[in-house]
Amino acid sequence: MNHRERIEACLEGNPADRVPVALWRHFPVDDQDPTRLAQATLNFQNTFDFDLVKVTPASSFCLRDWGVQDVWKGATEGTREYVNRVIKEPDDWARLPVLNPTRGYLADQLESLKIITSELGDSVPVIQTIFNPLTQAKNLSGQQKLISHMRKYPQAVHAGLKIIAESTRRFIEALQQSDIAGVFYAVQHAQHGMLTPQEYREFGRAYDLELLEATKRYWLNMLHLHGEDIMFETLADYPVQIMNWHDLDTEPSLNEGLKQFQGAVCGGLRREQTMVLGTPEQVKAEANQAIQITSGKRFILGTGCVVPITAPFGNLKAARESVE
Repeated sequence: MNHRERIEACLEGNPADRVPVALWRHFPVDDQDPTRLAQATLNFQNTFDFDLVKVTPASSFCLRDWGVQDVWKGATEGTREYVNRVIKEPDDWARLPVLNPTRGYLADQLESLKIITSELGDSVPVIQTIFNPLTQAKNLSGQQKLISHMRKYPQAVHAGLKIIAESTRRFIEALQQSDIAGVFYAVQHAQHGMLTPQEYREFGRAYDLELLEATKRYWLNMLHLHGEDIMFETLADYPVQIMNWHDLDTEPSLNEGLKQFQGAVCGGLRREQTMVLGTPEQVKAEANQAIQITSGKRFILGTGCVVPITAPFGNLKAARESVE
């Protein structure tokens, strides 16, 4: 089987020649240029030969046309820190313009995707990271200010979320020109320690479902539930093919997730404890355990989020070899 055929069999619950595996990471510094991001992504894939390629630009790629500024300060995840936010006061939410995906930093990301998909062809599925509107709003304002505004000025935040959702919908539509297989839809606020389920339904779910409707044209969409104590049951009915979360750090387990979600699940490897601090033997042992508890059905071996950029080559190689 080629990579696409293997993923398709996994999604359908059919036997495959082996369990699919996919890891992804940030590429700091390189992610500031569309060509370098494409080259770094392709080099990573050519080195490890994963079954899908998740393209990971800096989280600011969808925000910089609104004026945010961020810098690389050496975080081991490869993420950048925001040094200028554009939402200062409640009225600022409604002042956000709807972005044109054919201009600026969004256009740069489309160019990067074209390079990647042209090089890999149809046999290697490529998915583009999309941050949901609430996550984008957090990066525009800062976490504390966002939650404060949600509770004190809900209508102002909704005005901003509608603009963000429309800009994101236009970008999703523009992705058609890049021959991607789907999107990696990242949700960061569906955590019980952050919002109540009612708050997430009000400020998250409606916008999520609107954008996921726009992704239906693609065949490989993955939902990423970030963080701990997640609202898995609240989002388990989202119309996506794959669910990814920090399964070894928070409930549910992979096998419990398979009972609640009709698609495939992706996880099984600890990012820090195993992929960074472990040995190749420990990586393979953890991978084998994940394959056993899922029976290798509707399962993609991976990590609960990005692999830290400090993960040793040997551990990444061991994750890939563990499914052979």
